[in-house]
Amino acid sequence: MSHRAANLPQLLSEARRWFEDALFASMEAAGEQPVTTAQASVFAMLDAEGTTVSELARRIGVTRQTAHQAVHGLIGRGLLEQTPDPDSARRRLIRTTAEGQRVHQRPQATIRVIDSVLLERIGPARARALREALTDDWGEPPLVTAP
Repeated sequence: MSHRAANLPQLLSEARRWFEDALFASMEAAGEQPVTTAQASVFAMLDAEGTTVSELARRIGVTRQTAHQAVHGLIGRGLLEQTPDPDSARRRLIRTTAEGQRVHQRPQATIRVIDSVLLERIGPARARALREALTDDWGEPPLVTAP
């Protein structure tokens, strides 16, 4: 990581990019088909029982259109499927296919290795503190008025 960032949001963004760069390079080296960041985020945010595109967009922090494009790219590759929502005739749920589950196992294993590399580099105490800080409930985002 470059550490050029001056504030916490930039540092968090650089940290995420470090993980993504490691993951995407590792997947390419293993001969896996490349995916976009949005497509990788879709897999990370899916519930086992299925998730709507609107909910995926909210969780990922992108527009519904961007989530829709990512989802349909993965549907086209046979990794996701759309199914009717049993609770609503108007909604469709996005789920992984058997092939999608198989393909998703490698990145999950790779992320565990990347995690262990980070643990070696920054040490167990700092890695634990980082994880605790990121999983703590920060409450509602503050509304800050201009000074």
